[in-house]
Amino acid sequence: MSRRTLAVVSAGLGRPSSTRLLADQLAAATRDELARRGDDVDVRPVELREHAHDVVNHLLTGFPSPALRQVLDTVTGADGLIAVTPIFHASYNGLFKSFFDLVGPGALADRPVLAGATGGTARHSLALEHAVRPMFAHLRSVVVPTAVFAAPEDWSAGVADGALRARIVRAGNELAEQIHRRPASTGPADPFALTTSFDELLGGRDR
Repeated sequence: MSRRTLAVVSAGLGRPSSTRLLADQLAAATRDELARRGDDVDVRPVELREHAHDVVNHLLTGFPSPALRQVLDTVTGADGLIAVTPIFHASYNGLFKSFFDLVGPGALADRPVLAGATGGTARHSLALEHAVRPMFAHLRSVVVPTAVFAAPEDWSAGVADGALRARIVRAGNELAEQIHRRPASTGPADPFALTTSFDELLGGRDR
């Protein structure tokens, strides 16, 4: 049995948060499918509202707090990522974008990602395709085909209704497949690790 880690980032600003609710249900669907495939899953939720001040401070100073550094390591070191944002003005909210602006170049390359979003009307659902998916494509992540949008009418007493439930299950299965087919993550990359040997740096010259 392989041990897998699943980072679940939600950028909802309120409590209770439909964004966090969708993130949790996507995580449960992914966890269940990975368990069916024989993988043991450690789900690691990240609520960005709890780190909002640290995110802004990092943008201003260039240095993360210890708590934010741990969150960034959780996200970049996971086997897979679920990222859910509320839609504001037809795009992701500022907290969501600011957090992922802090992710180092290449840190999410080839990382399986499931993108989700919530909004006040289903008319905002295309924001996943014209805003969220391109952002992760820029980060060179592998975004699963099914992105999940939830409007208020998709919920019934806090439970995903028929069509939404079907999309959650399908997306969770797609993410689980991408995670399962890859070697287990060894954690976040060391930013100070040498990627080139001294012999390569010297180019074979006398030393």
